[in-house]
Amino acid sequence: MRKISRKYTAVAAVLATMMLAQPAYADGDIKCDAGPTKDWKSIKKLKKKAWMEGWELLKTQVEGDCYEVYARTESGQAIEAFFHPVTLKKLVVFRRGTEIYRAPGFKG
Repeated sequence: MRKISRKYTAVAAVLATMMLAQPAYADGDIKCDAGPTKDWKSIKKLKKKAWMEGWELLKTQVEGDCYEVYARTESGQAIEAFFHPVTLKKLVVFRRGTEIYRAPGFKG
């Protein structure tokens, strides 16, 4: 009985750790008003910009008319960030569902 209990405790601990390690998916309805995709910069350039921020990239994708990045900061915090696809300007950053950065004047 004791071996089974230890096994379940270990499995529960691993599952809890995995759940805490997931990035925060909290984008809401961010709108970039980016225009036609032919004018967008490449995802490769976006990845370089995020890397220059000191972030470890987990995932990059198009979300609506914005670029979305899931990453870990240098301090290990999971974040979700939105960039304008034409300018690659960082617009909004979320951590654990809370907005931690918004570009000055950005209303999207």
